[in-house]
Amino acid sequence: MATADDIAKVLEQERALVFDTFDDDAAFAIGSAIRERAISDKLGIVCSIVLWDRPLFYMTRPGTTADNADWVRRKANVVKRFQKSSYRMVLEQLPREDRLLPEARALPPEDYVLAGGGFPIRVNGAGIIGAVVVSGLPERQDHAVVVAAIAGYLGRDTAALALALEP
Repeated sequence: MATADDIAKVLEQERALVFDTFDDDAAFAIGSAIRERAISDKLGIVCSIVLWDRPLFYMTRPGTTADNADWVRRKANVVKRFQKSSYRMVLEQLPREDRLLPEARALPPEDYVLAGGGFPIRVNGAGIIGAVVVSGLPERQDHAVVVAAIAGYLGRDTAALALALEP
């Protein structure tokens, strides 16, 4: 039941990591925390923080490619469309090696991908207004980097919100 446990934990993360307000300064602080972690842990990642009407933060680290830039865009589209983290979307779908959403969704694969690392920016009283997205690591780790940065910014217990370690 590891998948069910992970879904429950991601739902807990999504409920706990809600902002009272979110602005350019919040995006910069979260993005900078992700960048600092990428430097200290030598992570080859891209980070993008977007509101639905504009980008607020973007950075890359050595080891990434142009593909990662496209993956963050596609992950953000999944968060926007389904109003949940892209990793939860992965967990809730049947295992799909092709990373595509089911054909019944009629969503173009060039704009949507089943891959973890996109997390909603949810603001009290406003709903989901954007996404924090990381690409470059295995999807569970992409997701964990984002959750840790948001939890740290919001002063939440990062360890309590973390997914269990993989066996």
